[in-house]
Amino acid sequence: MTIEAAPLPTNRPNPFDPPEDYRILRENQPIGRMVLADGSLGWVVTSYELVRFVLADSRFSADGRKTTSPHRILPEAARKPRPGFFLQMDPPDHTRYRGLLTGQFTVRRMKALEPRIREHVTDTLDEMQRAGDSADLVGSFARRLPSLMLCELLGVPYDERGDFQRFTGGAPQTNLPRETAERSAQIGAALIATNEYVLSLVRRKRKQPGDDMLSGLMTADPTLTDEEIAGMGRLLLLAGHDTTASMLSLGTFLLLQHPEQAAEIRRDPEAVNRAVEEIMRYLTVVQFGAFRAATEDLEVGGQLVKAGETVVCSLAAANRDPRQFADPDRLDVTREHTPHLAFGHGAHFCVGAQLGRLEMRIGYRELFTRLPRLRLAVPPQEIEIRTGSTIYALGSLPVTWS
Repeated sequence: MTIEAAPLPTNRPNPFDPPEDYRILRENQPIGRMVLADGSLGWVVTSYELVRFVLADSRFSADGRKTTSPHRILPEAARKPRPGFFLQMDPPDHTRYRGLLTGQFTVRRMKALEPRIREHVTDTLDEMQRAGDSADLVGSFARRLPSLMLCELLGVPYDERGDFQRFTGGAPQTNLPRETAERSAQIGAALIATNEYVLSLVRRKRKQPGDDMLSGLMTADPTLTDEEIAGMGRLLLLAGHDTTASMLSLGTFLLLQHPEQAAEIRRDPEAVNRAVEEIMRYLTVVQFGAFRAATEDLEVGGQLVKAGETVVCSLAAANRDPRQFADPDRLDVTREHTPHLAFGHGAHFCVGAQLGRLEMRIGYRELFTRLPRLRLAVPPQEIEIRTGSTIYALGSLPVTWS
């Protein structure tokens, strides 16, 4: 069965399930043609096996400049390569930068961060309860926690943390395939502001280093420029904020629709570890997947992919592949083994995965334990879900616990 090429699907009849088109593609054409932002053709991969293959194979580049057609149309500020921002780099630059940043996620730092996460969660829940018996969980909890932890990692001064939280929480997400002129300008302005702030923070750390990641990078490699360190810091902001915030809010919404599974988290403190992995697999908030450019002609799943062609790996489709997961469309927080791809795979596996897991484990556990009567304050169909962004997320999540 040959399926006509189309843009990446975004329509979700069920807010928690990937678009139905992905299932059809995975069953009939696990690597198929798709229409890119400029109207040219690329490829979309939807099976677990092929997604892992593409993400692990060095013949596919993460550098968007190596493709013959763009997978998205972005403002100039977003297209310009920046030193240290290794998300879209290949070896040897990617290897060098990633190794330096990975070296900052030490066992000691993670152990030190765990009680700080608990403290921030406790303080946030205390503040919510003091304010009444209802809240918008997106703004008051889900976006606040990862922002506070990024302050810890980057060494943001205490008197700037309130501004930093508003700053990180207000940046618009990047949509596909192309932006309106107004939104493109907003994205460009947010990127410029982010770059300027992180760079100013790095320059202050040069003069007065502390026990934070930016200072640690300076010590680990004295040859790094301020711009390179700022680029690595900006990568932490991109990878560590919206993804975790979306998981905390969407995961809570999901569990409120499955109270018997939320009860597992309350009943067994260890159950939250399995629950986090299952919720990540089930939701896969990086919904448009990972983009790669073929650097030479090669065969993928029986199809000839030519050098320069863009290949989109749908992580969401792969994480619902029945050849890998039994009954994949059923949420089961007791699922024992969940080798999901929500953090990616291969050389670009999420460098902050350990921290993200910690935030979700502590966040879900404390939220459902502290607020056993937590429930939606509006009918579920009234919840605003943003499905047109790279990271699919909630606009708000009104809840009550009276």
